[in-house]
Amino acid sequence: MPAAVARRREGLEHEVELRQHRLIVDEPQHRGGGDAGPTPTELIAAALASCTAITIEMYADRKEWELGRVECSADYGEPSKDGSPSFTVSITVPAALSEEQLERLKAIAGKCPVHRTLTAKDVGITDTIETTAAA
Repeated sequence: MPAAVARRREGLEHEVELRQHRLIVDEPQHRGGGDAGPTPTELIAAALASCTAITIEMYADRKEWELGRVECSADYGEPSKDGSPSFTVSITVPAALSEEQLERLKAIAGKCPVHRTLTAKDVGITDTIETTAAA
């Protein structure tokens, strides 16, 4: 089974199936959608924010550092002059950690799988297309 399957519901609204989970993805009304769910770009930001949080929490757990409530936000910014996308990730940890620990968490944040995928120079994407019988 593929990791994610998107099926059109109506207009630009799609239901995305991920294992046993379902979510709705859509575009805002000003872009022709019904705003029934987050946009694909917002999902990328959500994936980056959540992966960053999980990665630093797992690292801190291994180091037996008490972080408390971690909050990560990711903002999809305007593309750079060369057209490359950009993100800003902000990490908030309420724990009193040393500067060295904070710098280590910042470095670990950049090692989350989503961050590494987005910054990889040679990410391969293969598109295929097939037809089905008309229903």
